[in-house]
Amino acid sequence: MRKKTLRDVDLKGRKVLMRVDFNVPLSKEGSITDDTRVRASLPSIDYIAAQGGSCVLMSHLGRPKGKKDKAYSLRPVADCLGDLVKHPIRFIEDCVGPDAEKAAAALRPGEILLLENVRFYPEEEADDPEFAKRLSKCGDLYANDAFGTAHRAHASTVGVTSYFKENVAGLLMEKEIEALEGLLLNPERPFVAVMGGAKVSGKLELIKNLLNRVDRVLIGGGMAFTFFKAVGLEVGKSIVDEELVPLCREVMDETDKGKGKRIFLPVDCVVAEEINASAESKLVSTGDIPEDWAGVDIGDKTVDLFREELMKAKTVFWNGPMGVFEIPKFSNGTKKIAKIMAEITRKGTKTVIGGGDSVAALNQLGLAGRITHVSTGGGASLELLEGRKLPGVEALSDI
Repeated sequence: MRKKTLRDVDLKGRKVLMRVDFNVPLSKEGSITDDTRVRASLPSIDYIAAQGGSCVLMSHLGRPKGKKDKAYSLRPVADCLGDLVKHPIRFIEDCVGPDAEKAAAALRPGEILLLENVRFYPEEEADDPEFAKRLSKCGDLYANDAFGTAHRAHASTVGVTSYFKENVAGLLMEKEIEALEGLLLNPERPFVAVMGGAKVSGKLELIKNLLNRVDRVLIGGGMAFTFFKAVGLEVGKSIVDEELVPLCREVMDETDKGKGKRIFLPVDCVVAEEINASAESKLVSTGDIPEDWAGVDIGDKTVDLFREELMKAKTVFWNGPMGVFEIPKFSNGTKKIAKIMAEITRKGTKTVIGGGDSVAALNQLGLAGRITHVSTGGGASLELLEGRKLPGVEALSDI
């Protein structure tokens, strides 16, 4: 970390305005279905309280399109947080203005104030300076612990930093950056990347960047079929990014020229007539996908192939499911890879999961605690590994 963190500043008597990532999934009834992101903020909150400071927390939730919408209120998060911490907590139904400022000013050491959804204002995503200034009035020190939004230049992640002398990283932000930068700077080898997800768009630059750093790339999920088409294999009705087929071919050609570096594609896959839970499905070799069928998961032979490479690895990064994970009958490949990840972690391999459905698979299987590092930010983790600078991190004070 080349940025100041909470540990680098005196917090006694300070009101820390801290950006957190409470963008949690909600049920139709409005209850939180996964509190992982709320729990991830607890170390910073507890640390601030232990040092004699108070917390003013701000976050977004969903996409309310710049308007106040009860469906996206953070009140359920306040209730959830209240059950998780021992500190007094209060929720205020706005994030700027006299009521928010008054509530913040009344905080005593160890107390917590959660502001309402910052995206209820269009000025948030526009990084409006005046809105950022209004946010800043709720604290005397700024901390960013929302790694999941660090790749967004919004008022609560970037603009607000202009109004503080010190802007520091929270403990989660520090942990995330150290874990991910460790993959880029000095990974123990062999270093294997497992890439999945529906589309290759948005991931091709990451794959190209990782190929300069990793020893193997194992590709599954829908994105594999664009690579299949690039090498001349039949893909049936499987999802394909047609515009990226030539670039995938270039990546494969360059990899073939590299010494000892390889991209591994599935050798078998589950295919279905339709992508729904009731559709007929069967297992085929990847060169034998029927014309009117679509690939929906990796097969057992592919799992065995990937397992062989993963068992040899000393460092592994995984992002993206191996199939249509949201449909249980097409989630087996993803779950088996998740179990392998936990197994190799136990034997000493450093494992890092880059957010999204990969994390959902781990949570469903109760394996998240058996991975070296599970990132809370899918998009942010990918951009960092692509070699991009994250605006929310760049805005923090240098050591």
